[in-house]
Amino acid sequence: MSAKAIMVLGTTSGAGKSWLTTALCRWYARQGLKVAPFKAQNMSNNARVVPGLKGQPGEIGSAQYFQALAAGVAPDVRMNPVLLKPEHDTGSQVIVLGEVRNDLRDVPWRQRSEALWPFARQGLDALMAEHDLVVIEGAGSPAEINLHSSDYVNMRTALHAQAACLLVTDIDRGGAFAHLYGTHQLLPPAERALIQGFVLNRFRGDASLLAPGPEQLQALTGVPTVGVLPMWRGHGLPEEDGVFDDAPTGGGIGGAGQALSRVAVIAYPRLSNLDEFQPLRSAPGVRLVWARHPRDLDGADWLILPGSKHTRADLAWLRSQGLDDAILRHAQQGRAVLGVCGGLQMLGTWLCDPDGIEGAPEARVPGLGLLPLQTTFDAHKLLRDTAATFAPLGTEAGPWQPLGGVAARGYEIHHGRTEPLSAPRLPSSSQPTSEEPRLRAILHDAQGQALGWQQGRVLGCYLHGLFEDPAVMQALFGAQAPSLPRVMDGLADFIDQHMQPGALWRLLGR
Repeated sequence: MSAKAIMVLGTTSGAGKSWLTTALCRWYARQGLKVAPFKAQNMSNNARVVPGLKGQPGEIGSAQYFQALAAGVAPDVRMNPVLLKPEHDTGSQVIVLGEVRNDLRDVPWRQRSEALWPFARQGLDALMAEHDLVVIEGAGSPAEINLHSSDYVNMRTALHAQAACLLVTDIDRGGAFAHLYGTHQLLPPAERALIQGFVLNRFRGDASLLAPGPEQLQALTGVPTVGVLPMWRGHGLPEEDGVFDDAPTGGGIGGAGQALSRVAVIAYPRLSNLDEFQPLRSAPGVRLVWARHPRDLDGADWLILPGSKHTRADLAWLRSQGLDDAILRHAQQGRAVLGVCGGLQMLGTWLCDPDGIEGAPEARVPGLGLLPLQTTFDAHKLLRDTAATFAPLGTEAGPWQPLGGVAARGYEIHHGRTEPLSAPRLPSSSQPTSEEPRLRAILHDAQGQALGWQQGRVLGCYLHGLFEDPAVMQALFGAQAPSLPRVMDGLADFIDQHMQPGALWRLLGR
């Protein structure tokens, strides 16, 4: 291994590891270094399609995908060799070097970690042989003493790479100095010696009030505080896990101080690929809210059912919350509804799972019935980058009409196969009349395969990443979110301003 390694550890989940790792990738790449990101194991339902090792597409966590873009290198499966995609509270799909490994799904946690570490080490060694610097992201906390013996994602990786480690904490939560000191002290001496700097993230207020905390912390540990990063909500990088936040967000307002478009995204428990909605969060004139209850849909202009790692379970959750009736009312009022991947499947009339891909086998489960479609799950998982084009759309498509003729790029990750029903049966409250629009296949890939269907103001498609396509954003909202290069440069500028002068070079031993 010829490369240097820097690792970002956190005192807790959500401390800011992914964000800081992305910023470091960009900063070092701008210094002329050949940089690659790495995370030994990620647990997230936010994934991207990237080149695999055997010529077939694979999956990695979205965070490592964006980190690779920040570094200016092509993403590949070695950057996140193990991806766990939670399907329920006690089980996850296991993806190793981009491929689903059903044989590892039910292996006990500690035993599985020992089986996965060689794959992670293989990916790390390959990246370090090909680059000047590998910027590594940890997971959770490195000081979970009950898991330490089987944790290969944090300090085992750090020791193997001999990484210079930063330990970041979220000071906005409180207890930051205790978190830093406690994490440092719980590590064995050899691991503790790798920590080269502390970083206080999401600081609000007068920085002079931090004294004498950093000085006392350094006296106790020998580790300096090398960065105080102010709170910055609008940096433009998608969050790695969970919904962005519980408060409505918007990148701009319209006349009379009102948001131009209010978009509600249903936040069911196993929602996936939420990072694709970051442009809606950042675009001027768009207000994004996350909907968990029927009242959250009040006043929404657009309603989005996002992807799901477990469509049947999330559909059952919708019904338990009364959101199914709220979605139907929204559609009956003539407002826009979009389903993406799992959301498309929910909008259909039937879900069929004869082989039990999502649990106990089910011949047919009723969907929401807003599109006369039937989805059948099978074991094959489709992964691909996709170029698609919308067919010409008339006025009956309502807000979707501007998409007519637009070419878009995105990606697909799904088990289901969706087909139109020859005799659609919709809920009795929304039975079509002869004047109402019929189902149309309006989005096709380059081979002419249908990827999206529209009926009136309801649209469902398998193409993830629609809102990341500038042509789609311009057509629907007449606005653009900041470009990714601009976002990445902003991250690098930010840490350049708020890290101690020379600190980032010292991590490389310079």
